[in-house]
Amino acid sequence: MSAAPVAAGLAAAFCWAFSSLLWRRLPTSLSAARLNLLKNLLAVALLLPLALVLPWQMAPRALVLLALSGVLGIALGDTLFFAALRRLGTRRTLTIDAGGPAVTSLAGVALLGEVPRPAQWLGIALITLAVLLVVHQRAPREDQPAGAEAAGVALALGALACGSGGALLARAGLLAGGPEPLQAATLRLAAAALMMLPLLAGLPRAVQGPRPAGRRWPLALAATLLGTSAGIALQQTALAGLPGGLAVALLSTAPVMALPLAALEGDRPGWRGVLAAAAALAGVSLVAGLVGLPGA
Repeated sequence: MSAAPVAAGLAAAFCWAFSSLLWRRLPTSLSAARLNLLKNLLAVALLLPLALVLPWQMAPRALVLLALSGVLGIALGDTLFFAALRRLGTRRTLTIDAGGPAVTSLAGVALLGEVPRPAQWLGIALITLAVLLVVHQRAPREDQPAGAEAAGVALALGALACGSGGALLARAGLLAGGPEPLQAATLRLAAAALMMLPLLAGLPRAVQGPRPAGRRWPLALAATLLGTSAGIALQQTALAGLPGGLAVALLSTAPVMALPLAALEGDRPGWRGVLAAAAALAGVSLVAGLVGLPGA
C-alpha cells in the first residue's frame, strides 16, 4: 500500500478541520446561507477551469442525481453546517459530523434491508456515545443566548443527515455513468450555487451592516482553497488509492485534527472532548470495516 493515499486522507481531514476553523473565525454579518452561496460561487470559479480540461461523458440520470446531491448535501447541508459552527464551535460540530458512516449504515437498514455486522453495530454505538458527550459539553462562547447550544446540535444533526443523503446521491450518480470525480464535484457545487442564486437579491442589504475591521476576502479564499478545492482533491486521491473502509476512516479523523486547533477559538476539550473524538474515530473505523472483531 502506497503512503501517498494515506497521507492524502489525513491531509484532507486536516484541511476540513482547519477550513472549518477559518469559516467560523471569518468576521461577517452574512447569514449562513449567503456565506455558503459565496463559498460555492468561489469554489466553482476555482474548479471549473480544471474540470473543463477533462472530457465530459455523462448519462442524463447521472446528471440529475449529481445535481440533486449538490442541492441536498451542499446547498442545504453546508448551510446547516455553517450555522452549527457558529453555535457549537469547530471541534464539536466536526465530532457530530463524523456520524456520517453510521447514518449511511442505518439508512441501508431502512431502505435497502442491509443489516450491519456486529462490529458495525458497535461502531454505531460508539459514534452515538461521541455525539452524547458533545451534547453535554459547553460551547466555546459563554455569551450565547439560551437555547443556542440545543439549536446548534439540531443544526449539526441536520447537516449530518443532508450530507449523508447527498453523498449517497453522488455515489449513485457516479455509478450511473457520471463524469470524473473532479467534474462531479464541480457539477454538485454549481447545482448548489444555482439553487441558492435568489439569495443574491438581498445581498446588498445584508452587507450594509457594520463592517468588521480587517479584510475578509483573504480568509474566505483560504478557507475555500483548503476545504473545498484541496480537500476534495485529497479526498479523491485517498478514495482512489485505498480500500474504501480505510479511506473513510482516515477522512473521518477531522474531530481528532480539530483537538490541537481548539485553543485558537477558546475551546477547552477536556477529557470529554478527547474521549468523544476517540470514540468517533473508533466508531467510524468499525462502521467502515477497517477494524474487524470476532464474529464480525
